[in-house]
Amino acid sequence: MSGLWYIFAFLLVICVLVFVHEYGHFWAARKCGIKVLRFSIGFGKVLWSKTDKQGTEFAISMIPLGGYVNMLDSKTEAVCEDEKAQDYSSKPVWQRAFVIAAGPMANFIFAILAYWVIYIVGVPAVKPVIDSVVPDSIAAQAGLQPEMQIRAIDGKAVEDWTSVNMLLTTKVGTCQVTLTVSPFDQPQQLQDKRLDLTDWRYEPQKQAAFTALGMVPKSGKVDLTVSKITNNSPAAAAGLRVGDKIMTVNGEVLSWQALVQTIGSHLNQPLLFEIERHQQRLSISITPEVNKEGNAYIGFSPTFEPLAQQYRTELKYDILSALQQGLEKTAELSLVIVKLVGKLLSGDISLNNIGGPISIAQGAGISLDSGLVYYLSFMALISVNLGIMNLFPLPVLDGGQLVFLALEAIRGKPVTEKVREIFLRIGVALLLMLTIFALFNDIIRFI
Repeated sequence: MSGLWYIFAFLLVICVLVFVHEYGHFWAARKCGIKVLRFSIGFGKVLWSKTDKQGTEFAISMIPLGGYVNMLDSKTEAVCEDEKAQDYSSKPVWQRAFVIAAGPMANFIFAILAYWVIYIVGVPAVKPVIDSVVPDSIAAQAGLQPEMQIRAIDGKAVEDWTSVNMLLTTKVGTCQVTLTVSPFDQPQQLQDKRLDLTDWRYEPQKQAAFTALGMVPKSGKVDLTVSKITNNSPAAAAGLRVGDKIMTVNGEVLSWQALVQTIGSHLNQPLLFEIERHQQRLSISITPEVNKEGNAYIGFSPTFEPLAQQYRTELKYDILSALQQGLEKTAELSLVIVKLVGKLLSGDISLNNIGGPISIAQGAGISLDSGLVYYLSFMALISVNLGIMNLFPLPVLDGGQLVFLALEAIRGKPVTEKVREIFLRIGVALLLMLTIFALFNDIIRFI
């Protein structure tokens, strides 16, 4: 997938979610009788604008990495007598708090509606059935075995591996977790398996939580029989043919995943492939080269055997049930994110796992390429993240403004501008540091 596709997918996510967030502020301001001067998607120079009958300028600006709603406010500009009733600062605390909170709330509502649509349409999923267990792993020590299906985690029912991963992630830093399992073909024979998490090491950016515990899920199989060869590729030049079965590489028997890693680490270095062709063994030397995406490749595809239908499922519900699922999914996801933030702050999860715009762009591109349902799911995930992030108690964010309003309600008078300015500078500095750190992580991760 090209970088332009990633950029397009990323900008579409950002623009939609920024619009949703800012529309929440805009809608609440209008409901409270506050005059909105400008509703902008993006920052900087205005590229396009249109003013409505109520005097609000709707604009699209040059830098599409955010947006803002500029309201009439006597604290920042002079307000004429006939517009004082529309002044933001003249409104009671509860109305101002409503306007501020409406932005994050709009993000949560968007996520609920997105999941509602997803569950009405239906999303393919894989049942949480264990294919194999890594020897001496935490899962192995707990007695988990192949062909067991995970039914619940600490009493919370799960239907697919995505739910399993989400719930297990929240257990980082705890001493143990209980998995309720049963043989795949005997769902009534439930048993509890307690996993000791004392020595669990988990890096969310590198692996799934269940993989870190030693569980390998059921998945489609990859047979190292060549099914396709790219024209003008190293494989084609070396004489590899469709139907050839790869037996060893540099004398080692490798899985498809291990072969991909080997190719990636041997750019411009010849690899000796032993293949079987028409029941004869042949040796071919292939040197990995750089493809258009900048990755090492040799230019062939293996034969993929899809996962058996018995291990597949579809998460699909009627209209009302889908809405309930959307509510539950958004609440569950919000709780997971809050817990993860806490574990980042406590050190249970390394700060190196924080992702920035490059990570979001990659996720957006991959999800859009996978289908609209997956892209919508990704947008819902980012929307919940955006809603929670904006509720952090930093003055530059909505959460910080809500803290000031709470103090005003308690004290009976606003916090002084000097205090606001001090904390605003601190908030901007902290947010800038976090952004730079996340971008640095992205660069390190992708170079």
